[in-house]
Amino acid sequence: MTEQVQTEAVAVSEPPAGDDGTPARAPVPAQAGPVDVDAPSVPVDAPAPEAPDAAGTGAGTDAVGTGAGPDAVAAAVPKKSRRVLWGVLRWTAAVLVCGGVGAGAAMGITAAERTDVPGLATESDGRWEYPELGLPALPEGVQRPFTDGNEAEIHHADLRKLLLPAPAGATVDPKLKGGWAGVDSYLAELAEEGRGEVKAYLADSALRHVAARGWTTPDGTATRIHLLRFSSVAFAEDFKDETARRLVRDEWLPAGVEAQEADAGTTQDVDVPYLSVYSYKEAEPSGPRHTRWSLIQAGDTLGVVTQTREGGTLTVPFQQTVALQAQLLG
Repeated sequence: MTEQVQTEAVAVSEPPAGDDGTPARAPVPAQAGPVDVDAPSVPVDAPAPEAPDAAGTGAGTDAVGTGAGPDAVAAAVPKKSRRVLWGVLRWTAAVLVCGGVGAGAAMGITAAERTDVPGLATESDGRWEYPELGLPALPEGVQRPFTDGNEAEIHHADLRKLLLPAPAGATVDPKLKGGWAGVDSYLAELAEEGRGEVKAYLADSALRHVAARGWTTPDGTATRIHLLRFSSVAFAEDFKDETARRLVRDEWLPAGVEAQEADAGTTQDVDVPYLSVYSYKEAEPSGPRHTRWSLIQAGDTLGVVTQTREGGTLTVPFQQTVALQAQLLG
């Protein structure tokens, strides 16, 4: 009788066989250790002895370890799952809220003007605000200078439309509105003692047209641009070279200038292919109004940019003006 009871106890704790005939893992651990056939009989419905905990103290810490039945185990697992699920949902909601706030802040920053955001406002570097520039249309069948099909480097576009427009806020010179101008308009930019010689040189240089525009900005900078178109590249280049040679000897200087020096910074910063750019500034000590000027030779056309300002001309707007005018000619 003893052996029969022991056999039934072992049969209860033995895991059921799987489909392939191999024993499957029991849902509730059986007693540790081998079965002693001579041990006292254990009733089938008796509670299983407590399994030792992880530290080996023999006291269980959960429903399974304390010998709870299948119903208790099933009831304990959903509670734990609900706690985990609630924690996940709570953290997910927190992340979504934080992400929404961050995205809203980012959209607000990107949508605002830079000067409206504290710490991100950028002071102007002195550049002027010019209107959008574009090259004028060409007559049918001709090409722009420095392109295939125009080996003579002739500007076929209307010379007046190649003049740089005045920047925002500037007052246009009523005598230099961007139209055709005579030779005397350009000679007025030069010192009086050199005007006669320059006029005679231009008469021998097959000068065709002169277009001019001038303006004054609120800071007091007066700008004049003259475009001189010759009948060929050779004449334009020759006049540019002769002017540069005379300037080295402090001749053919702008009005009010007694000595010049090279403005190397402007020449280096204005880099337009196929163009020759020579820039100068009045040497110190200067008069009450300081002067900068630049010669831009582009094919058959010579551009002369002149700026004067009381207290000293400003580097950034001068470089900007020369660069933009060079791009229009190039």
